[in-house]
Amino acid sequence: MSEKWNYHSPTPEQLLRQQQFATDFRLHPAVCLLLAQRGFSTKEEVQQFLYPGLRDLHDPFGYADMAIAVERLENALGNKEKILIYGDYDVDGTTATALVYKFLVQFAVASQLDYYIPDRSDEEPGISKQGIDYAQAKGATLIIAVDCGIKSNDAIAYAQTLGIDVIICDHHTPDDELPPALAILNAKLEQSTYPYPHLSGCGVAFKLMHAFAQNNGMELSHVRHLLDLCAVSIASDIVPLTGENRVMTVLGLRQLSQNPSKGLRGIIDVCGLTGRRVTIGDIIFKIGPRINASGRMMNGRETVDLLLSKDAQTAKEKSANIDQYNDDRRELDKKTTEEAYTMLEAHPERFADKIVVLFEPSWHKGVIGIVASRLAEKLYKPTIILTESNGMICGSARSVTGFDLYAAVESTADILVNFGGHTSAVGITIEEKNLEAFKKNLEAYAEKNMIQEQMTQTLDIDLVLQLNEITDKLLTDLNAMQPHGEGNQKPVFCSLAVHDAGNSKLVGKDCDHIKLDLADDSSPTPVPAIAFGMCEKYSIVKSGQPFDVCYTVEENNYGGATSLQLLVKDIRVH
Repeated sequence: MSEKWNYHSPTPEQLLRQQQFATDFRLHPAVCLLLAQRGFSTKEEVQQFLYPGLRDLHDPFGYADMAIAVERLENALGNKEKILIYGDYDVDGTTATALVYKFLVQFAVASQLDYYIPDRSDEEPGISKQGIDYAQAKGATLIIAVDCGIKSNDAIAYAQTLGIDVIICDHHTPDDELPPALAILNAKLEQSTYPYPHLSGCGVAFKLMHAFAQNNGMELSHVRHLLDLCAVSIASDIVPLTGENRVMTVLGLRQLSQNPSKGLRGIIDVCGLTGRRVTIGDIIFKIGPRINASGRMMNGRETVDLLLSKDAQTAKEKSANIDQYNDDRRELDKKTTEEAYTMLEAHPERFADKIVVLFEPSWHKGVIGIVASRLAEKLYKPTIILTESNGMICGSARSVTGFDLYAAVESTADILVNFGGHTSAVGITIEEKNLEAFKKNLEAYAEKNMIQEQMTQTLDIDLVLQLNEITDKLLTDLNAMQPHGEGNQKPVFCSLAVHDAGNSKLVGKDCDHIKLDLADDSSPTPVPAIAFGMCEKYSIVKSGQPFDVCYTVEENNYGGATSLQLLVKDIRVH
C-alpha cells in the first residue's frame, strides 16, 4: 500500500475553467475540473484533446534534416538502390522496422528492401559492426536506422568508409558528439525545433514516411494505416501519452479494434482479444509482451516477419510461436526476479541503498529489463539488474517517478563502455573491474540529488467525490479522456467517511480480495467496488466505523453485461 495520499485542492482559476468547460462541452462536472487541473485553458485545447484527428499531426519537415532524408530516400527508390531497415529488437524497434518496410514496399521491388534486427545475446546496443557488414554483403547503399543509431558513432563512421549512407530515426537522448550520419531525425537534439520531443522510435519512423508521402502529393490517408503499429510502440515504450503521441494512439487503437494488419490480427487472436475494443492496457499487458518475447528469447526478426504477414494462416502460425516464447519468458523472468530478491535479502544492508544494483553472470540478458521493472516497483527504488555477455557486464535500469536515472548513469559515463536510454529506463555496458566504482558513484549521485518525495511512494489523488457523484455519465465522460499513460494518468479519486452498506465480503480462491458495497450520507444506493489483494484491510471495512477509500472508476464487463465498478487502490481509517 502507499505510504501517503497526496491531494491538492483546485485553485479559483481552475474552478472558473471548470464552469466554462461545463458550458462548452456538457461534460460531468468532475471531468471538467480534471481538464482544468491538467492545464487545459481554452475550448480549442479541450476539443483537440477529446477529439484528436490526422489534422493534429505536426508538419514532419519540422525535423531539421527531414528534407535531406526524404531526398536521399527518393533517390534510392528511383535508382533502385538496395535499402536496409535497421531496427532494435524490442517492441518499439520491431514495429518501426515493420512500419517502414510496409510503407516503402509499395514503391520498390521486393529485392530492393531488407531489414536487420540485431541479436540481443551477442551484439552491442544500437547499430553494430555485424549489422553494417550484413548491409554491405547484401549490397545496401542506404540504411534507415529506426529506434537506434543516435549513439552508434563508430559503426556509422564504419558504414561511411563502405559508401553506405545512414538516416537515423531515433528518440533516445544523444551525446554531445553526434554520429556522422547523412541525416538525423531526433527531436531531442539541442538544435531541434520540432514541436513535440516525446515520439517513440516508431513514431519518428512514421514521420519519415509522413514526410515522404507529403512530398509526393499523397493524402494523409495513405499513412493512416500505419498507426496501429505506432500505437503498439507508444504504449509499450512508455513514452508520454500527450500531444502527437495521443493523436497517433487514439487513431491507432481505433484501427487495432476495427481493421488491424494481418500480423497484429494474429497477435490479437492469440491474446484472446478477438471481437473486443483493444485498449492501452491490452497492449501493455498482452500484445506488447508477446512482441517483445521474440527479441528477448530468440531473435526480433521473427517478430518483424509476423508483423509483415500477408495472409491469416501465416500470421496464426507465427503468433503461436511468439505466444510460446512469451510463456517461456514469463517463467524465466519470474525465476530471475525471485533470485534477485533472494540475493537482496541475503545482504539486508543493501535495502538502505538509494539505487539498488544487482549482478549475476548467469541471468538471461533478455529478461533483466523486466526484472529491473518488477523490483523497482516492489522496492520503490531505482533498480539496475546486471548480467554477463561477451566478456562484459551489461544491464537494464528502471527508475521511479520523478528521478532522472539517465542523468544518474550519465554521471558515471567515464567508466562505462556504453549506455543509452531516457529518464526512466537505461541500458548499460561496463567492464567488471569498474563495477564497484559504478555502484559507489551512483549512490553518491543519489545521495546528492534524490529528494525525499522520490523515495516515498505516494497516491496522487485528483479529486474528492461523494458517492452520489459516481454515475454512468461520469464513466462515459472519463472514457473520453482515454487512453491513459505517462503524461495523462488515469484519474484517481477518493471518497471520505464511507461505510459498508452490509454486503462487503472476502472473495477469491484464497479470500485475499474484498468485494465492497460502499455507501455514504450522499448515496442511498450502494456503489460496487473491488479491492484486489487487500484482505488485511477487511477489518477496517467491517469495523462499523467510517473509512476513506481511494480508487479509479472502471467499466466492469462480466457475463456479457457492462456496469460501473470502483477499482480500489487503498483503504484507510477515516
